[in-house]
Amino acid sequence: MKCLTVSIPVVFARIKQRSGETSPWMFPDMTPELSLGNFSFRHRLSPGKLRVVTNCVVRILPNLQVKFISRVPAQLPSLNQSQTKMEMGIPEFFRGRSLFVTGGSGFMGKVLIEKLLRSCPELDNIYVLMRPKRGQQVAGRYTDLLDCKIFDWLKENKKHQLNKVVAVAGDITKPGLGLSPEDQEMIVKKVSVVFHAAATVKFDETLRLSVLLNLCGTKSLLQLCEKMDQLVSVVHVSTAYCNCNLNEEIFEKLYPAPADPEQVIQMVNLLDDNILNSITPLLLKDRPNTYTFTKALAEHVVYEKSGILPIAIFRPSIVTSAVQEPLPGWIDNLNGPTGVLAGVGKGVLRSLVCHRESIADFIPVDRAINCMIAIAWATAVNRPNGIMIYNCTTGWSNPLYWKDMEEKGLEYILKYPSKEILWYPGGSFKTSRFLNDIHTLMEKSCHGQDTRKLRKALETMTFFTTKEFKFRNDNVAELLTKLSPEDREAFCFDINDINWREYIETYVLGTRKYILKEDPATIPESRTNLKKMYLLHKGTQLLVLSVVFWGVLMRSSAARFTFYQMLSVVFRTVTAFSRIFVSVER
Repeated sequence: MKCLTVSIPVVFARIKQRSGETSPWMFPDMTPELSLGNFSFRHRLSPGKLRVVTNCVVRILPNLQVKFISRVPAQLPSLNQSQTKMEMGIPEFFRGRSLFVTGGSGFMGKVLIEKLLRSCPELDNIYVLMRPKRGQQVAGRYTDLLDCKIFDWLKENKKHQLNKVVAVAGDITKPGLGLSPEDQEMIVKKVSVVFHAAATVKFDETLRLSVLLNLCGTKSLLQLCEKMDQLVSVVHVSTAYCNCNLNEEIFEKLYPAPADPEQVIQMVNLLDDNILNSITPLLLKDRPNTYTFTKALAEHVVYEKSGILPIAIFRPSIVTSAVQEPLPGWIDNLNGPTGVLAGVGKGVLRSLVCHRESIADFIPVDRAINCMIAIAWATAVNRPNGIMIYNCTTGWSNPLYWKDMEEKGLEYILKYPSKEILWYPGGSFKTSRFLNDIHTLMEKSCHGQDTRKLRKALETMTFFTTKEFKFRNDNVAELLTKLSPEDREAFCFDINDINWREYIETYVLGTRKYILKEDPATIPESRTNLKKMYLLHKGTQLLVLSVVFWGVLMRSSAARFTFYQMLSVVFRTVTAFSRIFVSVER
């Protein structure tokens, strides 16, 4: 029997018949490049000295064997140990590994870094891509990142862990991610797990910037991943709403692209801003914004590389404040529902276009991050046949409705009022845009420019608050069953145990503390101020009604008669109650 021995780097093998049929024979930790008979093996070989660790013999043609010799650095846990792969726990998997994170300074990125440092203490380094921003250099942004309150526990208990966070200067919008040759070489040699979370999440972003960040950035990252010597897992952060144009259940699968990604990139490179902005609505078609459009395109760029990279797509829904980790209620931005809570709490927002009976698909950030980490682990230790997509959502099995958010949110806003409110909190969701517009005009007349930015942001949400989405999350549910009891507790992403009433209370308190920057110790004082504002609110309402009624009264004798009769009834009632009160006192 003939035998051919080839040395290959670590990832996996894919065998493709020339006829066009794909036979996804997946071999973890191996990537060949050779042609044999009717089969071809495709990958990109990485340079470097090969270290023989384990052998795997695969019969692919009669009388012919190919022996794959894989390379695994000695300090990393082998994915081909005698133990069953899925028995390798998440902390054990990350032991000795270096990670590369994009979007590390964002909301989800911060929570991801903190969780990895706290729960996977034996990981090597976390390389975080950072760019200068608003005049601040990378060193300053790195300092700001670690000064975030969520890292306080690590500073007090495991300060040495923070030294594992390494800022790497670059830019997701530039070729090669804007990395220096030295940094690129370091990442290529050391990194084995990648989390790609960098993106613009602004719904009203221009098409040019959305394509540069969400599409070209993803493409550049994947090109870098192809060069990585030790790569075993890539998690691409997408969104559950990238297929929000569908009026049906949204499954964990790839849907047709809204356009050809390469053609869109070429168009952005060729056309000027005026032309590009004018044709953007034609490109978006039935999608509400450039964010969902470019995220859908990016998924197809990722899919094209899934044959040569161990990669998975992670689709969270509306990411909101933490349930428990790193701090209960922690949130650092005004996006989406957080802006609504802050606006209502300050008394400047009293109306929102929303279908109250529709599902508000919130996913707390700590549950989302735990799911991301588990996906990275599963992608490496249990390489699937094809790309896996995970809808990290709550609406399918533990739904929260917008009416619950309205009622419970206002209840806890009044229970834990803001210290400095502009008016008494209140209002309601409206299904009628006309009624909402009337309220908006009244808000503008009362608060001027205070609500302009908030209103502009809320207008971009209308598509999502007036439509119900049904996301299937079977892959996420199955992934949870693969975790050991210890990992399921340490990296919990079970959404069925979320008590939404308790969560909304935590969310309101978190918004007050971390967004409005108000100390919980000021709550008693704020309640006193709220009572005063309530009296002012009711007094104003009474004054307005009196003015309106008086205008009618002066023009109608019947209205005057009715007014005097009502006044007489009120006078007699007050007199009767006063007599009862005096007799009781005696």
